[in-house]
Amino acid sequence: MEPFRIFRITAIAEAFTWTGLLVGMFLKYVTETTEAGVWLFGRLHGALFVAYIAATLWVAFTERWSLWRTFFGLAASVPPLTTVIFERWVAKRRPAAEPAAATA
Repeated sequence: MEPFRIFRITAIAEAFTWTGLLVGMFLKYVTETTEAGVWLFGRLHGALFVAYIAATLWVAFTERWSLWRTFFGLAASVPPLTTVIFERWVAKRRPAAEPAAATA
């Protein structure tokens, strides 16, 4: 699978788990109804956070990102939902895909 595709999937999944964790924290600390959301999404988010960092470094290496782009990609993992914003920004600035080879 292409590194950028893995980066895209992990960026979206990381944002999804961030949302789940925020909802879980609301249920745990504000409504005091359950801790299940924090228990589940905390684990999922932790794993996807690490996967996003690895995918960002991998795509930065393979696509030869600048140090600044790589830094902002890594920093996007901290604020909630910023990985999706960064992924969309990078996707718009990628070079166009190579044209498909003509069939004979």
